[in-house]
Amino acid sequence: MSWIVKGSPDFRDSGLEFPPNFVFGSATAAYQIEGAAREEGRGPSIWDTFSRIPGKVANGDTGDRACDHYHRLTEDLDLMASLHLESYRFSISWSRVLPEGTGRTNQAGIDFYDRVVDGLLERGITPTVTLYHWDLPQALEDQGGWPARATAEAFAEYARLMGERYGDRVRTWTTLNEPWCSAHLGYGSGVHAPGRQSPRDVLRAAHHLNLAHGYAVEALRGVVGEDADMSVTLNLHALRSSGPTGPEAVRKIDAVGNRIWTGPMLDGAYPDDLITDTAAITDWSFVRDDDLRAIHQPIDVLGINYYSTKLVRLRDPASTERVDSGNAILAGNPWPGADDVEFLPQPGPYTSMGWNIEPAGLMELVSSVARAHPDLPLMITENGAAFDDTVVDGRVHDTERVDYLRRHLTAVHRLIEAGVDLRAYYVWSLLDNYEWAYGYDKRFGIVHVDYETLVRTRKDSAMWYAELARTHRIPE
Repeated sequence: MSWIVKGSPDFRDSGLEFPPNFVFGSATAAYQIEGAAREEGRGPSIWDTFSRIPGKVANGDTGDRACDHYHRLTEDLDLMASLHLESYRFSISWSRVLPEGTGRTNQAGIDFYDRVVDGLLERGITPTVTLYHWDLPQALEDQGGWPARATAEAFAEYARLMGERYGDRVRTWTTLNEPWCSAHLGYGSGVHAPGRQSPRDVLRAAHHLNLAHGYAVEALRGVVGEDADMSVTLNLHALRSSGPTGPEAVRKIDAVGNRIWTGPMLDGAYPDDLITDTAAITDWSFVRDDDLRAIHQPIDVLGINYYSTKLVRLRDPASTERVDSGNAILAGNPWPGADDVEFLPQPGPYTSMGWNIEPAGLMELVSSVARAHPDLPLMITENGAAFDDTVVDGRVHDTERVDYLRRHLTAVHRLIEAGVDLRAYYVWSLLDNYEWAYGYDKRFGIVHVDYETLVRTRKDSAMWYAELARTHRIPE
């Protein structure tokens, strides 16, 4: 199957060659794959708690076993090597190494990540560590969670401990993955853990996540040295406007969805229009005098996650109809200061998540970041698609995913040709896994996982991606 995306250039090139130093990798997250949730001293995270609340996760699924990566580490490391991965981006489970989030460490958890890092290096795969991928220790949520300043302070100590332990072998450190989801979906819409619905807590959480990033970079620099690369991964929203009110809608979502992170992290200040838009919600008095200096730490590379675009306009105040693009984020208020914005359906094709497939959006988003921050190297830390895959005679012919990857990697190549300093691409995800509130209903992996037997089956996309990683050339 070959798709032409409406309104987009034809992103179907083959034979394009990437620079030899460009890195091809894959990414996962601890709670989504590890399992062993109650084993060897791991403490509960907010997702252990949230997934047990009736109605919060499809089918009542939990990450208790997930892909059982904790027990199948050697098998999965060998799998990565067979796919010629040059780097593996994984997250550390905070509550596996610090069961209460602070204080005593759990040696079994620390030893596990030693095995991960050493096993990767033994196979010639570069480890890229993400310190936080949404699984806050429940003990810290009980003390206030991300809306509390103490959580940022605890994160700094956690980062320092991880740097001391693994800093001799890990070069690239990512502080946070998609803090927008942690703040806006966890404390605004309530569709992610911990499931709160408070616009004010969204903004407090966002600030303390920003602060946690800055504190962590400082802490890591103190123990791993200047040669290590500091990073953060943001899911910046690729926005398009509809109609006469579209530009204002874009501005509002850009403020509370994008610049709430890039402003303090990269420019040293929250944008004035964000403060104005949210004045009825908070006076931002939780921002202390030295906070912006602490947040605005130099980083070596910025990670960008991209899946789809958003089409927006302001809601007609005379209309009682509420339009949603199908992102299931309108319960509660995930957009404080922009709750008069509506998200419109977009032309297909779509993934099984209902997200539009638009590689031109990747080019638009990355190009805009590169223009705003021309001296900051970039990497695509997540890009991929969920489809309804099935195993037939021991094979998974995921033609749609191969086409998706071809299109988006063609876009990546065009960005490099245009002069964007783009260093790496990580496909999401290595394995089918626990897809948060969707449970096990959505499959993003290039490797199929049978959740009953835990058998791994390489999909056609895995073979295609392996050839790309081996040759640095987009395969036929």
